[in-house]
Amino acid sequence: MSPPSPSFLPPRHALLLAAVLLVSCAHGGGQAPGAAADRAAHPRQVHVRVLGINDFHGNLAPPAGSSGEIRTGTQPDGSALKEKTGGMSFLARHLAELRAKDPKNTLVVSSGDLIGASPVISALFHDEPTIEAMNLAGLQLNAVGNHELDEGATELLRMQNGGCHPVDGCQDGTPFEGARFQFLAANIVDGQGKTLFPAYAVREFEGVKVAFIGMTLKGTPEIVAAAGIQGLQFRDEAETVNALVPELKKQGVRAIIILVHEGGNQNPSPGPYDGCEGFSGAIVDIVHRLDPEVDAILSAHTHQAYNCVIDGKRVTSAASYGRLITDLELVLDTATGDVVGSSAHNILVTRDVEGVPDVQALIDRYDGLAAPLRDRVLGQTTALLQQPDNKRWPSGESPLGNTVSDAQLEATKDAGAQVAFLNPGGIRGDLDAGDVTYGEVFTLQPFGNSLVTMTLTGAQLHTLLEQQWEGKLVRILQPSRGFSYTWKASAPVGQKVDPRSLRLQGAPVDPAGRYRVTVNSFLAGGGDGFRVLTEGTERRGGPVDLDALEAWMKTHSPIAPPETNRITRVE
Repeated sequence: MSPPSPSFLPPRHALLLAAVLLVSCAHGGGQAPGAAADRAAHPRQVHVRVLGINDFHGNLAPPAGSSGEIRTGTQPDGSALKEKTGGMSFLARHLAELRAKDPKNTLVVSSGDLIGASPVISALFHDEPTIEAMNLAGLQLNAVGNHELDEGATELLRMQNGGCHPVDGCQDGTPFEGARFQFLAANIVDGQGKTLFPAYAVREFEGVKVAFIGMTLKGTPEIVAAAGIQGLQFRDEAETVNALVPELKKQGVRAIIILVHEGGNQNPSPGPYDGCEGFSGAIVDIVHRLDPEVDAILSAHTHQAYNCVIDGKRVTSAASYGRLITDLELVLDTATGDVVGSSAHNILVTRDVEGVPDVQALIDRYDGLAAPLRDRVLGQTTALLQQPDNKRWPSGESPLGNTVSDAQLEATKDAGAQVAFLNPGGIRGDLDAGDVTYGEVFTLQPFGNSLVTMTLTGAQLHTLLEQQWEGKLVRILQPSRGFSYTWKASAPVGQKVDPRSLRLQGAPVDPAGRYRVTVNSFLAGGGDGFRVLTEGTERRGGPVDLDALEAWMKTHSPIAPPETNRITRVE
């Protein structure tokens, strides 16, 4: 049960609170009245440190550009003050130094997306390098995130259990032992209700039990390829936790921590990396519905940093890519087994420390293996190509998005493609001016999705565009050249796009007409909530998205940023 006050309590106040909790909450644990009264008069406290990360995404090398920075303040001229952060070797060093403060009572955890959407140094080897690096860094628990399922549930089980890849084998020439840490997946169940991984883990600290429940977001089926999760169900996060509380209480557990791959945002974003300003998002509703026995939530998914208290519960996130560590300290009462105080801070993973040699050696080895492929030059760009950003381009399209969709259209011309659409989440960064290497392109599109060309009616095309606003997040598809439309910001969901505005090569789109449309295999399965794409007929498979972009680079270099005039937004 969460304490009345969310702040860290000094020992004198904690003693008083522990006695109050014993009386008001009747948390005696079934002990004899005399023994319980004695412990209430002389309670003993246990301090537990939980070190949390999230959304690492295989970033073994220090992330470049804005992906490797944290805003720490504001310059006198009003510009952002930023610090370079991240890098697996530095992360491992910071974790080791924090753990050294209390080795026996410290646990290192992750709230999901350790792997998936990874740079080439990890993704080229099916993310085995990241699992091995986390083993060396002492990670102990990881809640499954949506990107852990990018290659399907069977492959994720291999990440846990080890063994060579069924197609590529052990690419580095050594056996893969799998994760020494435990994956958790309380809300991923099969048809018989059996969880994919254990729902929770219970750890004991000086005789006091603490439960860690791990989950992904219930909306995972909408954002991963359907083929990889067939037969699995994704249950509501809060309902899953609340159903487990009685089971945990029977085991004598009164301290419960949630590791969940769902999150929120500060407003304006990004807010202070250790703050909580204008906070909102899916995680807020989840926390409001959680059983009072839950004490803290380490969240994820939005790649944002925050440190909040909601309904008396700590709610934190450590941004992404190993740039921050959440340092959560819990004060446990041995008489009740409950949390009587807590504090939390997000700590910068600075690069001014010496890396961990074993971790750096592993990174260097894989970097050497990946280098010949990674550094191969595919072409050039004349200027920076930027990824989708609704703040920068209110219409929703972007130069890089348009470039990639154009590449996918050209790659599927032999399948009769007339227009291509790309989901904005299918692009994972910007493309700098100058030489473009395979490693850069791989970082942009690390999923290995194949292209699918299908037939849709004009009416279905309109439905596809309307579905951009139906989910929790607005996701504006990136259209290929020759296609255009207008949407109205003030119109209600379902009526944003005037069907009369749809144009293909300048001609109106006929609602009854039939059009050949290319999307990636993730979207083709209804990913990101674009359900109408599952109705597409006359499907024909195409090349992998990465190969399509590579071919475009070779053919059209040097590439200039295309105009962003395919989507028009009106107020």
